[in-house]
Amino acid sequence: MFNAILIEKNDDVYQSNLTEIQDTQLPEGDVTVRVAYSTLNYKDGLAITGRSPVVRTFPMIPGIDLAGTVETSNHPRYKAGDKVLLNGWSVGEKYWGGLSQKARLNGDWLIPLPESMTERQAMAIGTAGYTAMLCLIALERNGLTPERGEILVTGANGGVGSFAIALLANQAYSVTASTGRLEEAEYLKGLGAMTIIDRAELSSPGRPLGKERWAAAIDSVGSHTLANVCASTCEDGLVATCGLAQGMDFPATVAPFILRGVSLLGINSVTRPYDERVEAWQRLSTSLDMTQLDAITREIGLSEVIPTASELLDGKVRGRIVVDVNR
Repeated sequence: MFNAILIEKNDDVYQSNLTEIQDTQLPEGDVTVRVAYSTLNYKDGLAITGRSPVVRTFPMIPGIDLAGTVETSNHPRYKAGDKVLLNGWSVGEKYWGGLSQKARLNGDWLIPLPESMTERQAMAIGTAGYTAMLCLIALERNGLTPERGEILVTGANGGVGSFAIALLANQAYSVTASTGRLEEAEYLKGLGAMTIIDRAELSSPGRPLGKERWAAAIDSVGSHTLANVCASTCEDGLVATCGLAQGMDFPATVAPFILRGVSLLGINSVTRPYDERVEAWQRLSTSLDMTQLDAITREIGLSEVIPTASELLDGKVRGRIVVDVNR
């Protein structure tokens, strides 16, 4: 038996509980992993609280990423004792996820844990840091260099935003951070942000084109914020979009794209090919100052996940939540 967060839906009544589960209840898969750490992401919060219908099948173990040790394997890439990590592939939504002491998965979804990284460090980075790195890689592949100018990061106090600031600053980019919590300015400057702006400047309906302000941006917010970011991006600038914290809508015009040549880059962090995932995680293992993880991360046990999920959705959580599933 093992412990896990289990989401059930009976007669439209949605319940999440910390539950004991039998090994025989594990789903099909060719690799079984003893989970060491998982995380609590925005999507996990939506799943656990039921505030948005992200869970596609019930019962469901949430947790969109995990790190641990292979217990058994029928996959050619892995053997018992290997350290592995996973993020994406609809775990926690369609397939049982990482907020559990044990997981059985499709081995194609896994990658080896980078040798220089611990399981806890990997989950302190998690899907948020991985997504931020995918954004940076996409921007660089489209020609971004530090000499191009200022880079905006929206949702700066969130997981993706915090890592985006740290990654950009460590690569010598000048970063402007947009946040709804200006009292956290020192935290953001500690990550490497040069300038802090109030998200209210971007979160309301704006003009089709604004003053040119940023060479590029990483946006995890969507909706009016993303529209205004595009409207104020410089000629031939780049915007990587990876989230929808404000909304899934995009109330914009084509003006920034056809009058300034702005490029909007969509970031899919869920189903990347194996080689891309390995590249991103290898870069994370060398590009991040691992001492910064303590500033970004708060650790909780499995028993604290459900109340913390509500705090996360209410905007009361800064940075990353790492879950030690064995306490």
